[in-house]
Amino acid sequence: EKQVFQLRAHMYQARSLFAADSSGLSDPFARVFFISQSQCTEVLNETLCPTWDQLLVFDNVELYGEAHEMRDDPPIIVIEIYDQDTVGKADFMGRTFAKPVVKMSDEHYCPPRFPPQLEYYQIYRGNSTAGDLLAAFELLQIGPGGKSDLPPIDGPTDMDRGPILPVPLGIRPVLSKYRVEVTALEHQMSVISVVWGGRACPRTSPSPHSTLDNPHTFASQDLPENELLHPPLNIRVVDCRAFGRYTLVGSHAVSSLRKFIYRPPDKKAQHWNMTG
Repeated sequence: EKQVFQLRAHMYQARSLFAADSSGLSDPFARVFFISQSQCTEVLNETLCPTWDQLLVFDNVELYGEAHEMRDDPPIIVIEIYDQDTVGKADFMGRTFAKPVVKMSDEHYCPPRFPPQLEYYQIYRGNSTAGDLLAAFELLQIGPGGKSDLPPIDGPTDMDRGPILPVPLGIRPVLSKYRVEVTALEHQMSVISVVWGGRACPRTSPSPHSTLDNPHTFASQDLPENELLHPPLNIRVVDCRAFGRYTLVGSHAVSSLRKFIYRPPDKKAQHWNMTG
């Protein structure tokens, strides 16, 4: 018996990906395969922790079998991560698998199963781990009423991204503004580059005396309020060569910034304590 579905792949973020370029970074994108269809996210440049924040919609997915079999044991989704090269084909960086949460046409789109929650999927490159994918997948049966009976895709909209759909409200995490500040005390005629999530901080510059002309670097961006979803901080040291060339000396990833987080005091609570 033929069943028709719509697959929604909520591709929010990846972290700690494989460094495919000589710079110690990558230009990653994800390709999602389901049955006979595939779609790609956009390419994000020079990052190991891309935040795609992108919804991929697969329409008119035809599956054959009993309805209860589809609900309890849906087909596997394959997600592959690639590094986009300016010349030649993209380089394979890793692969992971997922099963979608299935909603049949006679079921209500409501908690606790819907909307699906973002979760981490381990990415593998051969037998080695190669990062994590933060995503959610749902497979929605199209009933007699057609696509009009499907749950609506609830914003937000971003006109600057054109046809790219962001992850809907209710699935995407609640965001707050964060600022990271890094102070490098000393190094030898090198440049320190800090990449936090998809945002690169201004590079620190060396001086002839092994101290820094500009020891402070910082970046601000919107991150999930849930600290478990924060991207790591990637620090690279590159050697300055002639003709503006840079050679990677080494890199380090601070996997969790939790112990460094400073939260300003609650002004309302502080005012209440002072006046109470």
